[in-house]
Amino acid sequence: MIAVFILIIHSIETLAYSVRLSGARVKLLASALSLFNVMVMVSRLANMMQQPFTGSLIDNAPKENALEFVEVQYRVLIGSATLGTIIGLLLLPTFIAVFSRSIIHLAEERGSIPALLKKGFTIAYLKRAKKHIHLPRFSYIKGMSWRDIPIKLFCINMIITAVYTIGVLSALYAALLTPERATTAVMASGLINGIATILLLIVFIDPKISILADDVINQKGSYVSLKNASIMMVTSRLLGTLLAQLLFIPGAKYIAWFTQFIV
Repeated sequence: MIAVFILIIHSIETLAYSVRLSGARVKLLASALSLFNVMVMVSRLANMMQQPFTGSLIDNAPKENALEFVEVQYRVLIGSATLGTIIGLLLLPTFIAVFSRSIIHLAEERGSIPALLKKGFTIAYLKRAKKHIHLPRFSYIKGMSWRDIPIKLFCINMIITAVYTIGVLSALYAALLTPERATTAVMASGLINGIATILLLIVFIDPKISILADDVINQKGSYVSLKNASIMMVTSRLLGTLLAQLLFIPGAKYIAWFTQFIV
């Protein structure tokens, strides 16, 4: 169940990259961002819901080999984050089409999310949604030049994603490494994820993608460039979940070391 939560979280956050593409496509970026905020809130709520269950793995770990048991379990959870990102990547073309229609309907409903959900989950609209299912094709990335990708932004997004993926898990594992400062280590997870979220959404990533979307709407940039940037961000996110496997134990050791200066 915990793995399913994490899979859903990372699928939603990956699909969030399609919202700006859809907004630029139908030239309703402000409405698109309102849907983006809803998706972010859903993923954050799911993240909060899975945390108690993640912590229960430590409580139920066998005493004789707790470190080994928890490490294996948490690495499986990190693998779920990778799988969720892959699923989000595969569903990206479909959700761009679906979100484009959703943004238009949101504007028709004067910004009412409940009214949009009520309309969207009717049988008639669900049948229409089948027409928008698009499997990923090679032609989707045709014309994409990796030389145009900003390597610095690519690496920043990858590192931030890795930190966000292991923030809670490394803090919980650090509690096993330093049982005398366990509470301090666990509480550090909120700080780590908070910083990662701020860097991801406010400082580095979000403004860059928003500028590209504005350029498309104002006819100063191309939709292809925005699509390439979004695919680049999803790819770096996928690599970030893989990097998280490498940073998991070092991150826990760093948190355990850092707690001695707080107590």
